[in-house]
Amino acid sequence: MLSKGYILVYIVLDLEATCWMGRPPKGINEIIEIGAVKINQYGEVLSQFSKLVKPVVNPRISGFCSKLTGIKQKQLNLADPFVKVIVEFKDWVDETNEEYVLGAWGNNDQGFLMSDCILHNFETEWLHPFIDIREQYVKFTDSIKKSNLKFIVEKEGFEFEGNEHSAYTDAYNTSKIFIKYIDEWVS
Repeated sequence: MLSKGYILVYIVLDLEATCWMGRPPKGINEIIEIGAVKINQYGEVLSQFSKLVKPVVNPRISGFCSKLTGIKQKQLNLADPFVKVIVEFKDWVDETNEEYVLGAWGNNDQGFLMSDCILHNFETEWLHPFIDIREQYVKFTDSIKKSNLKFIVEKEGFEFEGNEHSAYTDAYNTSKIFIKYIDEWVS
């Protein structure tokens, strides 16, 4: 139950970012995919968002990252840059002009969004409120914090659909848990 007191939409999102086996070149991970599901206060899915993002600091993704996410370099070469995608995403988030709450499975995605917005001189105020769905889920179900998303989705009686480490797939599967416990979340 969120503290706002009026009609809300929830944005359950997931991001994929550039990754390497060790430290990233130039010390920066960049978002390469945004996936999200918009849910109303009754737990009904309103719409979805899925876009690839062209990295600019490290424009070539590693073989490790490509294998993990299934994203190919050719796809990223054709993708739009962060600012264009984030404007589309923010417009999608705001399209109903209702109050919204962002949420993700863990707190890394909020950090990645904040970092990329700062990197590209894009506003960050819209990134709040933000729910760490995993953290809250662990508290009200007495679950193990380190459990991965697929394990929890299946533990909750759902089929994990799609491939792990695909932003939209992970957002969609997280939304199943979010909807099941729609009245439990606190911003």
